[in-house]
Amino acid sequence: QLQLVESGGGLVQPGGSLRLSCAVSGFTLDSYIGWFRQAPGKEREMVSCISPTGGSTNYADSVKGRFTISRDNAKNTVYLQMNSLKPEDTAVYYCAAVDRRCSMVISPWGQGTQVTVSS
Repeated sequence: QLQLVESGGGLVQPGGSLRLSCAVSGFTLDSYIGWFRQAPGKEREMVSCISPTGGSTNYADSVKGRFTISRDNAKNTVYLQMNSLKPEDTAVYYCAAVDRRCSMVISPWGQGTQVTVSS
């Protein structure tokens, strides 16, 4: 069974950057991985998704051009590089295995990592 652990969150000023990591254990060679976030009082939303080889990625409109998803399969880790951060990016960020359409979560949720963008 896949298990994913997020890290790398923190407090950053608007315009700053953070890189989140998602350590994946279990069978990962054919796993699509998605990054999600949930802000207080809002539903969880997908931010980005990456194919098993990293050759295909997609992003929510709200983060296009600012966030970059990548993966290092040798390290079983998926990253989310977040640049030009805005206060509205404040949320708990989660990673999860998803189906090949990046529409359905197929692994348990982890604890998430808090990202706070504030001056």
